[in-house]
Amino acid sequence: MIELEMRMLAGNEVLHAFPKGCVEKPLPCIVFYHGFTSSNLVYSYFAVALAQAGFRVVMPSAAEHGSRFHGDEQERLQHFWQILLQNFNEFPALQDALYQERLINDGRLAVAGASMGGMTALGIMTRHPELKCVASLMGSGYFSSLSTTLFPPAAEQRGPLATPLAGWDVSQQLARVADRPLLLWHGDADDVVPPGETFRLQQALKREGLDANLTCIWQAGVRHRITPEALASTVAFFKQHL
Repeated sequence: MIELEMRMLAGNEVLHAFPKGCVEKPLPCIVFYHGFTSSNLVYSYFAVALAQAGFRVVMPSAAEHGSRFHGDEQERLQHFWQILLQNFNEFPALQDALYQERLINDGRLAVAGASMGGMTALGIMTRHPELKCVASLMGSGYFSSLSTTLFPPAAEQRGPLATPLAGWDVSQQLARVADRPLLLWHGDADDVVPPGETFRLQQALKREGLDANLTCIWQAGVRHRITPEALASTVAFFKQHL
């Protein structure tokens, strides 16, 4: 049995899932980030599955998503990369709140996400060595290059975004995503986030001899969606490593 609730953490509403009766008990904890134009409610099946496996799951809403959405879809579509950066910058306060409320058992904290959430997880991994493990589904860590083709920012936004994005990019920080268990999952027919993004990271880690902690799972014929196999792989990964 599990329980789910909406609660405030670090000034924002999060979806919170945990085994029944363990609302205040320290547990291994996973912060899970949803995809672009989606919500934590849409991805709540991850919270259910992971809580059933014994984890505390905290699912924030990204800026302009869920309870934080102001209703202008066209405006949101023009700010993908700003929203991603805001996810990065909001994580420390969320992490601090989890520790202040004594919700994490023995430092066992991980980050995961899908699509934009998978990108969020990889970016956070480069700056937070305290995380025990990370899972990125249909994501990418190559923000600088991908931003020229995926929801490319307006010309006047490119300059101001270039330096911040580069600071979280995995291209010059491979060792920082190689020193702990990392799960990469991608459908090889993804029509939104190119599967070549995951292949690029997989090959870069192999080339540098940094793939000892890497689990890379490909699913044939799958476009930009989460499958039951992806969910099961994520649960199994965290049961092994967190």
